[in-house]
Amino acid sequence: MWKWIRRFKALERPAQGLFLRASILLPLVSISLHRRGFRKTKASLQHFLSLPYGSQDPHAQARAELTAQMVRTAADHGIGDPSCLEVSLVLWWLLARQGVASDLRVGIRKDGETLEAHAWVECGGVSLNEQETRHHYYAAFDAALASLPPKQQ
Repeated sequence: MWKWIRRFKALERPAQGLFLRASILLPLVSISLHRRGFRKTKASLQHFLSLPYGSQDPHAQARAELTAQMVRTAADHGIGDPSCLEVSLVLWWLLARQGVASDLRVGIRKDGETLEAHAWVECGGVSLNEQETRHHYYAAFDAALASLPPKQQ
């Protein structure tokens, strides 16, 4: 446990905040998805977005990568075993709160008689929460399930 605390304290403040937010949000999103479903969960998350999104911040990509890393760490070391949809919803929301435009994508594939689904977040066409090219094995729906329009001029 002490090792975990030392590693957390070694993180910079923004990373600590992202990790703590993700650690709290993951179980809340999980409960909401199970009790209320995807649409109501997504609508609730969108309700709490107040910052302008899609900004042209030159540091947006670095913030997106840090956010993805902290969400992945919170998912690996937090409560429960969150699904890819839960992780992706939390990542998408945290990015939007920082003004980083991203798309929540879902794809499907058939493995024998089993239909499998997978969710991930893309920023500028690049998957953020995939360490490998796993999402390439899924046929993605044409439109993102949760996408924020570009920033208004």
